[in-house]
Amino acid sequence: MASTSRRILQSQWRNASRSLSTTPHAPTASTSAPPPPAPISEQEPLTHYKITLRRSAISLGDKIKGTLLALGFHRRMQTVYHRHCPEAAGKILRVKELVEVHNVPQSQVKTASEQRLERKAPRGYKVVGSRKTAFMGVGEW
Repeated sequence: MASTSRRILQSQWRNASRSLSTTPHAPTASTSAPPPPAPISEQEPLTHYKITLRRSAISLGDKIKGTLLALGFHRRMQTVYHRHCPEAAGKILRVKELVEVHNVPQSQVKTASEQRLERKAPRGYKVVGSRKTAFMGVGEW
């Protein structure tokens, strides 16, 4: 009985593997694949790590906190950029549970002052409407 069930399982496994290897799978409309990436020759080379500290290191050891300081982190959600090098890769691996890492080209690297200017609100103010003109029926509110 055991050999019969084993033969049945083996034949099912063989049939499943054959159907997987020989049947081409056509993409359906409901599962659209993302567009293929641009050819390597058109893209800039990825030369930097964009590292963002996502988790806090409050209750972690001094070695991990030292690694975060060596990477240049001082607070959560801060982003720093480092060139691709073995030293930076080793530091990232030490704190991989706390950070989010992306490979970016040189053109996307931003300094701390550029990041600060990006977060700043535009200067001045803009008058959207006034209650006086809306009350008098002169303007639109």
